[in-house]
Amino acid sequence: MTTELRTERASDYLSQLTRAARRYTDRTERRDRNKAVLATSGVLYADDPERVAKRLARLGADWSLARAIERTPSDPAATAGSTLRLPPDSFGRDVLGLERLIGRNDLTPVAFLEEGVLAARPVGRITVGGPGGGHGTGFLVSPALLLTNHHVLGDPEEAARSEVAFAFQDGVGGGPLVPAVFRLEPQRFFVTDQRLDFSLVAVAPSGTRGEALSSFGRLTLSEAQGKVVIGEFVNIVQHPRGEPKQLALRDNQVVDVLDDFLHYECDTQPGSSGSPVFNDQWEVVALHHSAVPKTDGQGRPLSVDGTVWQPDMGEARLAWKANEGVRISRVLGALRAISPGGEAAGLRDEVFTAGSAVPAVPTAPAPPESAPVPPASANGAAAGANGSRAAYLADGTARLTVPLWVTVGLGPSGFPAVAAGVSGAQPVPTSPPPPLAAPAGPPPPLTAPGAGAPTTARADTVSAVERDVTAALVNLRLAQDRPYYDRTADRAARDAYYAGVGDLSGDALRRALTGLLERTHAPRPRYQPIRLVYPWVDLHQDGRLRSIYSGRDFAPEEFIRADAAVAESRLNRVRELLLRESTAGPAEFEAEFDALEETMPFNCEHVVPQSWFAKQEPMRGDLHHLFACEAGCNSFRGNFPYIDFPGVQEAVRDACGRREGEGFEPQQGKGTVARATLYFLLRYPGLVGDAPQEFPAERLPTLLTWHDGEPVSEYEQHRNAAAAEIQGNRNPLIDHPDWARRIDFTGVWRR
Repeated sequence: MTTELRTERASDYLSQLTRAARRYTDRTERRDRNKAVLATSGVLYADDPERVAKRLARLGADWSLARAIERTPSDPAATAGSTLRLPPDSFGRDVLGLERLIGRNDLTPVAFLEEGVLAARPVGRITVGGPGGGHGTGFLVSPALLLTNHHVLGDPEEAARSEVAFAFQDGVGGGPLVPAVFRLEPQRFFVTDQRLDFSLVAVAPSGTRGEALSSFGRLTLSEAQGKVVIGEFVNIVQHPRGEPKQLALRDNQVVDVLDDFLHYECDTQPGSSGSPVFNDQWEVVALHHSAVPKTDGQGRPLSVDGTVWQPDMGEARLAWKANEGVRISRVLGALRAISPGGEAAGLRDEVFTAGSAVPAVPTAPAPPESAPVPPASANGAAAGANGSRAAYLADGTARLTVPLWVTVGLGPSGFPAVAAGVSGAQPVPTSPPPPLAAPAGPPPPLTAPGAGAPTTARADTVSAVERDVTAALVNLRLAQDRPYYDRTADRAARDAYYAGVGDLSGDALRRALTGLLERTHAPRPRYQPIRLVYPWVDLHQDGRLRSIYSGRDFAPEEFIRADAAVAESRLNRVRELLLRESTAGPAEFEAEFDALEETMPFNCEHVVPQSWFAKQEPMRGDLHHLFACEAGCNSFRGNFPYIDFPGVQEAVRDACGRREGEGFEPQQGKGTVARATLYFLLRYPGLVGDAPQEFPAERLPTLLTWHDGEPVSEYEQHRNAAAAEIQGNRNPLIDHPDWARRIDFTGVWRR
């Protein structure tokens, strides 16, 4: 590096430190207020109420409706300066334990460390300008691209002389591992932003000793809101001063959230620039870019001896008081705004695609040779060099080591996802794995036949079902104390949501809406009608639920308790099937569960049947097409597409409607189900409609006729607002009924 370039970089670095210090100083009053609220009231109260609600929803918290709660706590002073008023401890907080969920909890599951090992693998030490140069940290965010700071790699020429080393760290026994060194390739891709202090550069696919870059995985970045709030603790994987990889773990509190930056208190050192800042779910929330120095009255950085710091003193002489990171959503926003061409466009786009799992080392003994080993999954399950697998997988599933392998996942509502096979068979995927950054704790082990089922498994299962019921009843109670539908607020939200879309028509309008619905569908709650649909989303103005096809009304608590009964019965049946001598395959499990569900009085209707999309998420849990329904009506409809029977045509009649071989016509709710189905077609184009038993394109006029024939009701407007409150996106056919005839739906069917 030339003397002139060193001088320029030193000046840039000094300017960056000065700007960081100024931002920190300007926020002193707000930061002090945040700390005071954290000390007196806790993490739920310090941040903006909307941000807290989004954080809870992203965590899948018991309190999914936190944003809307307006009850006054027993101590009004506890929420000084905050507009979020939570229920008194005697009712809400102790029941749901939300403070423990997003606040500090020293009892951390072991899975937290296992996930941390995976998250640390894509983090490497950057040597700037080749051996002997300065150091920084960077991390892989796609199969080919590394993210770091602008002040670490400021231009392509400097990047071309630099390299990154992965596995530059100590091993389990204390000795150093052999690092894998990769050259940077800015000629393939290089983007930098001085204001947000980030650089994104391509990495060679092979290391200097032939290592594969893909073996180190990647960290998937998300633009979604709700990844961290003030008061939460973050973790930083870093190479301080160019030293072997280290971790600043769970003693690092976010004290302020700015438009583009986070301020947090943690132990980072020079060389940590470019490190990923993680929440406790190992999602990247920020790009660490600067410590905040102590300053004098003129805003000049100070050294450790109190004198004014100068670049020639070195970073080690700076006196620090806090740290600053660039919010990762802002980095992604800036990256999305650029328009690279050629190969660079494809490399940029890979940053926005979901990444595969980070390869990992095994964490448990391999199963006996007689037990076949399922192939590596996308959820971060460990696969060793000998093909061994971890006993507990990252998505909360456990495998039984028996001649028949069985994987049973106990979901948050207690609904199991089951895969099974015999020796030599491949596992049958039942649902897409959750992202690596959202691990679930391992469930209690189920034992092999003859070994006896542990009592803890039943206790944990029952408590999970009971927690669902408790949370659902709390949400139901809270729903009684809030406005059913705020028309003024909803209209404002609607207008803001569709800004820039309303002037389009035809296929352009369809494409714009599909992009909007997908982009804003965050978070994506999994299928949990007991907690979301029955206590709030599907309520009518009188506080009752109505079966979507028959119109019969019911108390919400009936549905909640019936749903819990199904969950517990399913789990009991899983144990019976697993412990009996004969083997049970996926088809047998599904048949048993379907038969069990039909014996229950109520269930949740998907207006687009689950069989059409193989019960996959996010379709299965998408609130816009979930409705309370009697099991008899649900079974009577089956998976028949909607149809309008001519008056003279024979059909099987029921209180729920009419049915014949080619379709089903509901007795009630035609306009409602039509708009829900049209939403589904816009949100998931190409997913359904290519089979005769689904919904082919020639049936579209039926939906449009039903939509025109029954105007949007306040019930639907409430549903739309409630669903948007939880999962972010809206139903355009409810918000703008006239668009139904302006949208060209041709592109929503498979071709």
